[in-house]
Amino acid sequence: MWSLQKVLLFTVVTSNMIIISVHMVEFCQKDEPDCQGQDTSPSSHMINSRWNTSILNLKRNLDHFRVSCEKLKGAFPIDQVRGNFIRSVTNCIFSEAFPTPLKGPLRLAAVSKDALEGLLDLDVAVIVSDEFRQYVSGGKLFPGSEPLAHRYGGHQFGYWAGQLGDGRAHLLGHYTNRKGETWELQLKGSGKTPYSRSGDGRAVVRSSVREFLCSEAMYFLGIPTSRAASLVVSDEPVWRDQFYNGNVKTERGAVVLRLAKSWFRIGSLEILSQNGELDLLRKLLNFVIAEHFPSIHSNKSDKYLAFYTSVVNDTACLMAEWMSVGFAHGVCNTDNFSLLSVTIDYGPFGFMEAYDPDFVPNTSDDEGRYSIGAQAHAGLFNMEKLLDALRPLLSAAQQEVAEMVLKTFLDIYQTRMQQLFKAKLGLLGENTEDQRLVEHLLQLMEDTRADFTMTFRQLSEASAHQLRRRNFTQAWALQDLASHGRFSDWLNVYLLRLGRETHDEDEDRQARMKSVNPRYVLRNWMAESAIRKAERNDFSEVALLHDILRQPFLTQASAEQAGYADKPPWWAHQLKVSCSS
Repeated sequence: MWSLQKVLLFTVVTSNMIIISVHMVEFCQKDEPDCQGQDTSPSSHMINSRWNTSILNLKRNLDHFRVSCEKLKGAFPIDQVRGNFIRSVTNCIFSEAFPTPLKGPLRLAAVSKDALEGLLDLDVAVIVSDEFRQYVSGGKLFPGSEPLAHRYGGHQFGYWAGQLGDGRAHLLGHYTNRKGETWELQLKGSGKTPYSRSGDGRAVVRSSVREFLCSEAMYFLGIPTSRAASLVVSDEPVWRDQFYNGNVKTERGAVVLRLAKSWFRIGSLEILSQNGELDLLRKLLNFVIAEHFPSIHSNKSDKYLAFYTSVVNDTACLMAEWMSVGFAHGVCNTDNFSLLSVTIDYGPFGFMEAYDPDFVPNTSDDEGRYSIGAQAHAGLFNMEKLLDALRPLLSAAQQEVAEMVLKTFLDIYQTRMQQLFKAKLGLLGENTEDQRLVEHLLQLMEDTRADFTMTFRQLSEASAHQLRRRNFTQAWALQDLASHGRFSDWLNVYLLRLGRETHDEDEDRQARMKSVNPRYVLRNWMAESAIRKAERNDFSEVALLHDILRQPFLTQASAEQAGYADKPPWWAHQLKVSCSS
């Protein structure tokens, strides 16, 4: 077990795609040993792909697709006031709120075939209809839908912000698929609700493209996350001051249909506890536990303590997984942290390029509160606030135990980090020096500003023979790392450590490492390039990125041609992402 000091050191050191009006690109499959160039010409027959025909019981007609809000509306009191006008809301979990249809021509900019067919049982052929665009943009409601906006609060940048809520999102209802999984469908950018505050209820193209791509990319990286099913773009003008500098300009509105097992978050409990609505707090907790924590017995007196223990453990592990791929959320407020410990609310996120513990993806975060190196401590803060919300329902003895559970957060995070980074280096078994080996590498990476993703990937792709010979002519990130005067010392220790595993073949080590070290992540410059084209109604790079990021661990000819594994272009360093969307 690493000490707290080491935790601080480590965290601070440490489907194919169908696109309307553009062509669809098909890429090599995971079981193909080599990925060569593919035909990227338009092909309408791909709608009925071989992947499609192997799935039974897909719904080919949207009239047969139904959702339901009965479970939520039956479990909780609904806001007695009707209408989407902004107001203070009490004594409820949801308000009824109807989406506001987007104005102007609608373009289906992107669809996740994997989410559509794999989660919603909808044959991807349904996307050719105008009806589909209406359903997924808020112009028309799915059969059974009684749209709701969720009331929640939250601590934002360390301070209690009071009532927040779904200010531009509408929960359409639950759908239970053929696998027995229940998913909540939510539109984001679909208009005002009682919780819109001073906002207009809209989202714009740039943020919607980023959310669509990143939520799907994170899923294929193996990280717990919400999903995205579709992205619709309109010509409706939306006014935004992107960097809060007085430069207001018009952008275009967009709506993402996103999915999660639940959208309840820490702030869902905080608002009830802060307002003294304890009966409702208890009701919400009982519902969440019964629906999403089957291992917790609902009739046990310590169920809330067991719930808290589970969230602490799972959130610590989630944040360690973020770190393992260099992901910085950007806004780790309590209203953005899921009670189910999945990644939600993709705003000014960023995948770290040059290794830098002070990397801050959000230009609105002037103090660096949510820098990548501080994420674990933001998570700890959020777990403290979750405990504060639960205190009214815990006995004195249970609160003492919960305090002890809270103190394990960084240890759990640290232990999971150790497991993940050992795997990234291909290390098997246990060795007391492994911790130091990882720390030393990260320090070298920080000193040389070596690329985080490609350093680990190129270590995966290099044979032991290449490593011994320092043959890095085709490995630009390792070349940067090798410029450090102490790199040879680290490499010698690393090779000795690998050599101790006498039954581990070098090819097995490489394959193991390549399965956990992606070659492609959604770098900001890649997203920005796709956004600039999308703003001109060219969604080809959105499609390209979505397909490539479905197989991030597989070398792909189309990705190499696009330069997605190359050094970032010069203009990438000038990019800024803010909370404004």
